[in-house]
Amino acid sequence: MPPIRSLIPPPPDARPDPKIPRPGRLVPERIGKYEIIKEVGRGSTGWVYLSHDPYYGRDVAIKVYNIEANGDPDKARVARKMFLSEAHMVGMLQHPNILPIYDAGEENGHYYIVTEFVHGARTLSAYCKPDNLLRIDDVVELVYKCAKALAYAHGRGVIHRDIKPSNVMLTVDSDVRIIDFGIAIVADSEISRIEGIAGSPSYMSPEQVQSLEITNRSDLYSLGAVMYELLTGYRPFRAGNLSKLLHQIVYATPPPIHTLRADIPEELESVVATAMQKEPDKRYRTGTEFAADLTRVHQRLRAEANKIDRHEQFSMLRRLKFFHDFSHAEIWEVLRASQWQAYAEGEEIVKEGEIDDRFYIIVSGSVRVERNGRSLGTLDFGECFGETSYVHGAKRQATIRAHGNVTVMKVSSTLLEQVSASCQLRFNKVFLRSLIGRLQGGETAPS
Repeated sequence: MPPIRSLIPPPPDARPDPKIPRPGRLVPERIGKYEIIKEVGRGSTGWVYLSHDPYYGRDVAIKVYNIEANGDPDKARVARKMFLSEAHMVGMLQHPNILPIYDAGEENGHYYIVTEFVHGARTLSAYCKPDNLLRIDDVVELVYKCAKALAYAHGRGVIHRDIKPSNVMLTVDSDVRIIDFGIAIVADSEISRIEGIAGSPSYMSPEQVQSLEITNRSDLYSLGAVMYELLTGYRPFRAGNLSKLLHQIVYATPPPIHTLRADIPEELESVVATAMQKEPDKRYRTGTEFAADLTRVHQRLRAEANKIDRHEQFSMLRRLKFFHDFSHAEIWEVLRASQWQAYAEGEEIVKEGEIDDRFYIIVSGSVRVERNGRSLGTLDFGECFGETSYVHGAKRQATIRAHGNVTVMKVSSTLLEQVSASCQLRFNKVFLRSLIGRLQGGETAPS
């Protein structure tokens, strides 16, 4: 059964006409207690409908299995077992990154599963193309959530067996849901023993390919294969036919990730390689172990990103006239005591009459100075305002608004008291020079 594909919901009054023929099938008006709104997906084993649960007041997805399977007894048997496998897990897996199964039933020959319907979501398949890849740290975060979700499922005796990009949904708020437990193995249950159904070939572990014993580490291999594809845009193994593909999974080594995407950190490539070891005993033991390694990589990536941002900020400050007399060490002190913020045209940065302890340096763009609703002029990049924050309890004497797009650096006078004496002296000199210049020019200081 294909994953549930979320679509933009129809207007509340949009109701399908059950008399309109679909290819080989009419859309039912109701299944069990659920009124059907529209069809949103179909596959070889059935259909998926958008519906509304009036009791809980929520939209749901209803997956209806085609038990008849067009007269093919083998397909019918597989569909029935997949239904029973998912029905067995109603309410069993309650995790924020696993699509919950709310209900299951049979009515008039309709075998159906009811799950959460996630509006606007799409599967990770959309981000497995070389020209449409996610950022590296986003991939790390998404796979981390999947690893934690699998650790939860494995702890309850459930092995998914079909982890692949199309079975992981990405929500509009960048969260994930693992979906489709139709061929999962459930501990102490014979319902899920579906012969001839082993998963999706490109993501199967070597033991799946060889019909050996399946453990939780098989899912972790598949998640590693998914991560490989999300990072590179290519599946780890590709072949012209199925037999060659399966042979590669058992015996070949996938191309190193850095040969397909040069900016992949070495430690991240090592994490994927560990997850995809041929021998299960050499892989991560649990999803929690997998997630822990991803956490360490994610922290380093974030630290590197912040480091790069700080170096860019340092270069910008070094070019400003305000900091010409500051040493490199003193500029770094200022950076550690500051926050940067961007404003759009007309946005208020400082309000006349307010009290706060921050002063501002214009990093890019310019600002308008107003008092009592009257314009006093503009300040350009490299200039400062808000020096009265040095005087405890002093009120702002003017309103400052963005004149076009502007970026300012906000420095707390409280934090500035903690920098070196030499750095504080530099600020005092610049502030004094600025105030003298405004007075000589007949300007009103916008402090």
